[in-house]
Amino acid sequence: MRICLRLLAAACVAGAIAALFVCGSRARADRDREIVELAISRIYIEYNSSGNDLGFHVFLDGEDWRKIKISNPRGRRIFEVEGKGSYRLGLTELFFEGTEPSLDDVPLDELLALFPEGEYEFSGKTVDGSDLTGTGILTHAVPAPPSNLSAELGASNSLVIRWDPVTGPPEGFPDRPITIIGYQVIAGSFQVTLPASSLSVTVPPEFVASLAAGAHQFEVLAIESGGNQTITEGSFTVP
Repeated sequence: MRICLRLLAAACVAGAIAALFVCGSRARADRDREIVELAISRIYIEYNSSGNDLGFHVFLDGEDWRKIKISNPRGRRIFEVEGKGSYRLGLTELFFEGTEPSLDDVPLDELLALFPEGEYEFSGKTVDGSDLTGTGILTHAVPAPPSNLSAELGASNSLVIRWDPVTGPPEGFPDRPITIIGYQVIAGSFQVTLPASSLSVTVPPEFVASLAAGAHQFEVLAIESGGNQTITEGSFTVP
């Protein structure tokens, strides 16, 4: 009987030690699991002056994540997505655009109130259970639209697109200092981003030669240092 009791006591002690070892290993694993920073976590405004519509865009990039949540500066969750199903390798990039209502239908003040200025917290989990984090800063510093657009089509399929510099916000928008860091020009499949000092671009003649006769649209975007951007649309005609 004494032998049985001793064996039982020894078994209990061994079990307790094993349990402590497992718990300790799990605790160490939790401590060792790193917090992963998103490589990119952006939230910004895009205003199309030609269509008079405005929307909010998000772009993020990280390693093998399975769940992402975005909270606004007030701590309110505004977006959440989780990958499910048999695909277990995780996700990396995610870009999406919100609905872009016309400012004729939804007043600017109402739209901006939905997305206050400040830090937006990105949080989530990777496929191995590590915490994922990032911060996007949204401002209401929206640049004015590029003005006086021109597209000069010349001999040998030469095409030069020009615009005037942007120095402030659009009329009726928040009066914020505007610092332009670049311009982007898009014409069909042709796309180029230029420094703020550039006010024109020469489109490759090979691209112009590939276009069918008729009218073609192009866009010039002014990009502000906070990430917000404003579009002006133009057109040119290939004879």
